[in-house]
Amino acid sequence: MVEILSPCATSLPRAALGKHFVCRDQEKQLSAKTILLGKNRWCSPKAVAETGIFFHQQQLRPGSTVTLSFPAEAAPAILQHDVAEKVPFTNAERRRRSAEAKQVRHTLSRCQAPPIAGEVKSCTASLEATVESAMRMLSAGGGDVWAAASELPRAGLPQQTYAVVAATQVQGDEYLSCHTLPFPYAVYQCHVAPMAYWAYKVSLAGLRDGSAVALLAICHLDTSGWNPAHPAFEVLQTKPGGWPVCHFMPYGNLAFVKTMATTA
Repeated sequence: MVEILSPCATSLPRAALGKHFVCRDQEKQLSAKTILLGKNRWCSPKAVAETGIFFHQQQLRPGSTVTLSFPAEAAPAILQHDVAEKVPFTNAERRRRSAEAKQVRHTLSRCQAPPIAGEVKSCTASLEATVESAMRMLSAGGGDVWAAASELPRAGLPQQTYAVVAATQVQGDEYLSCHTLPFPYAVYQCHVAPMAYWAYKVSLAGLRDGSAVALLAICHLDTSGWNPAHPAFEVLQTKPGGWPVCHFMPYGNLAFVKTMATTA
């Protein structure tokens, strides 16, 4: 099942964070988190499509199928809060020309870029800071905040077609997504845009081997402020402001869900 964590605290399980799957194209490796955030310069639309990370909202109907491929990959170190505060969040590999150095530069550039219209975002370098940042961004007006994450095996998922068994909307009044970014240690970018997301718990069954998996999915209802070059638009054959763009949350990514308190 999709792991729904208790009301937020700084004790979220570290084992559930910090891993991602890769896109392979022309012998280059890029993580799905880079694809997800639209900063991939190397992977072709075909390679992005083969991961299955992006899909149309109507594909959440039971009986629909999606083709997924989530390879395993080593997780970056998750720093303790007191250690992260002492480590400068800068490009230690600024002068290098390796693929890893390019990804670090992209992460720094993304964290320093202003948010799109109506969006609030932050970049953090520890699990505690990530939770605290999410709580601050969702704190206005009171209410309860919960966290949810996909339950993915560390070994990833084999490439095959999966049938949608069930898709249940995660009830909430506001959603915030946190994605891991390429960096020597774990870095998270969190962002929220009021009334612009729906979250789902999606149960899938592999058509080849019968394996069951539960993934957290986010559907972006308003993409009018997105970069027209975002790979999701070509994969789904849509454009900014068009049909909602949905994506599965890779291993290590979190969603924070705010529900307003009800009065008797």
